[in-house]
Order: sequence, then C-alpha cells, then structure tokens
Amino acid sequence: MPSQEETIEYGIKKELEALNIAYYAKTAPIDGETQRALEQAPSKSGGSGKNYPDLKLLLSTPSARKLPVMIEVKGLKGRLAKFGKDHSPDLSTNAIKNYALNGALHYANAILDYSYSYNEAIAIGINGYENEGKLYKEYALYYLNTKHLAVPQRIGEFSDLGILADLGRLEQALDNLTLSEEERNKAIEDLESETEKQLKDLDQFLFERVEGLNPNNRVGLFVGMIMAATGVADMMIEPLRVEDLKGAQDDEVNDGAIFLDKIKVFLKSKKLPKAKIDLVMNDLERAFIHSGLWSCKKYRGGYSSVESPLKKTYGWLLEHIFPLVKKLGSADIAGRLFNCLTRWLKVQNDDYNDVVLTPREVVDLMVELAQVNKDSYVWDYATGSGAFLISSMNKMINDCKEKITNPKEREEKIAHIKAYQLLGIEKRADIYLLGVLNMLLFGDGSANFLHKDSLKEFEGFYEQGEGKENERFPANVFLLNPPYSVEGKGFIFVERALERMEKGRAVVIIQENAGSGNGDIYTKKILEHSSLVASIKMPLDLFVGKSSVQTAIYVFEVGKAHNPNDNVLFIDFSNDGYTRAARKKARASTNLRDTDNAKERYRELINIVVHDEDPKFYKDHFIKDKINTEGKDWTYAQHQKIDTTPKLGDFSGSVAEFLAYEVSLVLKGTEGKPHPHA
Repeated sequence: MPSQEETIEYGIKKELEALNIAYYAKTAPIDGETQRALEQAPSKSGGSGKNYPDLKLLLSTPSARKLPVMIEVKGLKGRLAKFGKDHSPDLSTNAIKNYALNGALHYANAILDYSYSYNEAIAIGINGYENEGKLYKEYALYYLNTKHLAVPQRIGEFSDLGILADLGRLEQALDNLTLSEEERNKAIEDLESETEKQLKDLDQFLFERVEGLNPNNRVGLFVGMIMAATGVADMMIEPLRVEDLKGAQDDEVNDGAIFLDKIKVFLKSKKLPKAKIDLVMNDLERAFIHSGLWSCKKYRGGYSSVESPLKKTYGWLLEHIFPLVKKLGSADIAGRLFNCLTRWLKVQNDDYNDVVLTPREVVDLMVELAQVNKDSYVWDYATGSGAFLISSMNKMINDCKEKITNPKEREEKIAHIKAYQLLGIEKRADIYLLGVLNMLLFGDGSANFLHKDSLKEFEGFYEQGEGKENERFPANVFLLNPPYSVEGKGFIFVERALERMEKGRAVVIIQENAGSGNGDIYTKKILEHSSLVASIKMPLDLFVGKSSVQTAIYVFEVGKAHNPNDNVLFIDFSNDGYTRAARKKARASTNLRDTDNAKERYRELINIVVHDEDPKFYKDHFIKDKINTEGKDWTYAQHQKIDTTPKLGDFSGSVAEFLAYEVSLVLKGTEGKPHPHA
C-alpha cells in the first residue's frame, strides 16, 4: 500500500488555512531561537544534523503564552504512535523515525531542551491511510512542560485540529493536566539516572581531555556553565552560545572572561545583593580564569588555536547535560546532583561523614516535623545544597496558596518568604556554589544564603537583603544535618542556634550516640532553654554508600527549658519501609524501593510526633518516657525495656516444637537412635 503522507500533509495545510492558523513548512523557521534549538538537538536518527518537522506553529494564548507546536505526518496504517510497556510514548530512535507522534515529541523535546525561553510545547502526530478506497485520518495531541518534567501528557481525543483555533479552551485543557505522584517519581528517577550517567561521562571527558584541572574546581566549572547556559527569558538575556567563545589567548580577553561576563549578567538579573554576586564571582574565577582553561594549550591531544578546553567542555555539557538539568529544575536540581558532584571534591578522611546529602524523603519528613508554614522563619547552619531551605520554601508557598485568596497579597507574601524568611550558612565554597545554583534554578530563596563559618563568623543577624542587614533573624524553625566531626558530634551547631531563638521548633538529624553522652556539654546546655520532644532512631542504611553512622532525628521545642517530669517520645524508625542499595550503575528506583508501606509509615511518624496520634505500625516500637537534664539519655535503646521473664507461651511453644520433632523421628523410623549432634 503506497504512503499517503504527501496527501495527508497537503490536507492538514488546508485545514490550518481554513482555521486561519499560520504555519511554517519544513525549512521555514518560526524564529531564530526555535531554529537554533532544532539545529543543536540530536537528529531523529540520534546523530548530528538538523531537525525538520513537517509543520510548525506558534500559538499565542489569551494569557500571552507562546506555544510552539511541532507536527509530524505519516501515511501508512498503524503509524500514528508507538507506546512502551508502561503506556508512555516510545522515544527510541526507531519509534521517532517511523511514528508520527513519536517524531513530533522528539521535535518538541528539542525546543524545550535547547531553547532558553520556551518551557512548554505541543506535539501533534497525524497519520492517514487508505482502506477500500476511503482515506482515514487520525490525530494524537500531546503536551510537554518542564514544570511537569517534560513528561508527554495527552491533551484529549480529537478528530481534527479545531482546538488550536479555540485558544481559551486549549489553554484551559493544558492547565488541567497534572502528573500523578507515580508519574512524577518515575520521571525524576529516569532523569536522575540519566543525569548521573552523563556526569560520570563528563568526569571522564575532563580527565581525558583537560590538563591540570583541580578536582575541586570542577564543581565551580559545572555551576558556572549551567548559569551561563540558562539565560533569563523575561529579561531577554540570551544564554551563552558555543560560537560566542572565540578562543582568544590574551590574559584579559579570553573564553574564561566571556563566561564570567555572562554569569555576572545572569546573577544581576536575579536581583542578588552585590556582596553575594562578588562572592560567587570570586569563587568562579578559580575555575574559569586561574585554572588557565581558557588557554588552548590546556587541551590534551595537541594545541588548538581555535577551541579552548572551556569551549570544548561547554559544547559537551550543552549537548549531554544541560537538557536534563533544565527539566530537573523543578525537582531540586543540586540536591539530585549533589552526591554525584561531591565525588569530584577532595575530602579529608576526618570529613568523610560530613559531605553527605540528606535523602529527600528525610528532608521532607523533617520539614513536616518542624511544622513549617507560611509564617515560619527557617534557618540552617550547615546548609549544603540547600535542600532543607528549598523543601521549607515549597511548603511555605503551598501554605500561602491554600490560605491567602487575594492574588496580590499572596504574591507579596511569597516574595517576602523568598527574600526574608529563609537563611542558610555554608562554609565550603564548592558546596556553597551548588546551593546557590539550586536556589536560583528553583525559584530563588537564596537572598540570605551566606558563605561563611556559622560557628565563628555568624552572629544571628541578617547580612543581606534590602534594609535588613543589621536586624536579628527572627528564626522559629531550625533544620540541620551537621558535620559530625565538630564538637559534640555537631551538637555545637544546635546549641548555638537554639540559644538565639525565642521560640519555635528544631529538628536535627545527627549521629545517634551524640544523645547518649558523646554530645559533650552541648546536649546539657540545650535542655536549659529547649525541651526534647521526640527521639527517632533512623535506619542504619539511611546513608548507604555515603556514610556508615547510626543516626537519629531529635525534635525540640525551643524557648522552654526541659522539664524532667515531661514525657519524651522515643520511636524506633529503623524499619521505615524502604529498602536501600548503593549500586553505582543502578537506577534511583533500584537503590530506593518502597517495600513495606514506606509512605504510610512516614505519615504515621508525623502523626505521632505532631498530632499525638496512637501508633499502628510502630505500636511495639514506641515508648513514652522521661529523661534527666544531663543530656545523656536521649536514645531509643536507653529507654527500651526488655522483659526476660519466661511466658507460658514461650514454654508451650518449646513443648510443641519438641513434640513435632519426636513425631518426625517416628515417621522417619529413627526413634531411639542417637541424635546426630549428640
């Protein structure tokens, strides 16, 4: 049967003309940005080469959204779409080449991945075929949005393109699309796994091709390149393009200087304080200037008078990593990349357990235990990648959306949260850069993210933020995963922060034995101004592959000295429902699997501590008991009462086992013979 592709494409053009919708044919560009994105993206065959959708549209919705539409046409029966086992569109090379929807999705992904101002696109597959002299047409309309991790979402069932002319209805249909928790988790796992693979490949690329790069400068290189590649759409600030790097060999005019200029423009566009911009730029100079990577002589494999190692690396990053980063921007990017990137850092043995990311399920748990809401003022004295602050910011913003109905008032409150209600401090320069990147890509909140030693250089005041520089930060929530190598296994951070708070909650995940005497004087001092509410023994394998210490979460009510007559909640959360592994080549879903009602267990733990509900999963692992004021009896094991008195059931069970054994001997004909182990 001959293909009807040309006939169908001609008919689609006529349909669009009848709807008064302008279209662009194969080689006609919508605009320079989309054209460049289609040129930069891998071709349908997976290699280099330009991409040519059969038809392209650019729709303007009533709310002034610009929606690029990629249309691919096929002309044989059964060529509309191909789906995988999970019922999602197959995006393998073969499917993209041979099926209309799959090809259109490839082009739509190219727009999202390689443009800087387009974060949503529509993919339309149209197929036509002849049967018994009659021509049939079929349509598949899907939507992709980076806020939904670019997961293809079916818009609806259609037998024509009429909805494209009814833009109000189209916009409403798009806004009604949501991802289920399962879909979102799977998308994040897929992106995480692919990103980790690409970062490992980048590490190998830098090792093989770039001479003399300090491992600790790799993080700065990565962060700076992501900033340069991001651009700012609403301010018409284009991202740095590979062709902008000229390979000049002058000490002042070179590719490194070009990068820093673009990065500085990006940071200024985010309205960061000048002091913070200067701090970040100073850190990045090590990677882009002092490393000498702007010099073509630094490229292994021979001198190149055209391309510096910076240009080579940037081109590789734009092709392999930046598209993934862009999609993960709505999923706490640095938090996802943190563990992989920290493999690049030189970490002393004493600090091995210090540079460790708190797992996201634990971060969210601790934010819930702290009862964060829109009026919280949250600080973290060892911020790392900023996961606690970002999770808190999300919860605070969601609380705003639920409780503030006036749009203007709601937006003002959200802006206030980002500018004034979050404060973080990170000592390590490389990790600080990750945190800044994380917050900038996720919607900021970095206004009061400080690069300093919280124990020696911080006095509890705002140090950034317009008009707030000398005011005390009114913290009422403290969240922390401290470095365990400092005094009191990290409890020095807790005591220092809590004595500066008047009221509120503190939730800390720390080495468990810090609460049984290894917390030095700090645990005792904490009880002089704060009360221990709960002690939660965490799974031993929580940081599997990263750290090998037993941890606990300690929850405090701040501003009220501990009364030794008050009960404390002790919970053995060793079985949290997750099974963990540390397989280096495994997917995220393999390394963290819900095997025993994990979500329900986490919810029950929150209900026990926050809402004083009775346990079900943990009824045999839950104790209410008192502690003294010495700060040395905070662990679950110290309050666990093990009854060694024999029970009738124990005796009956032993008798039953013995009788069963005797009967088995009779049946085997061995009664009266010596016991084999006698």
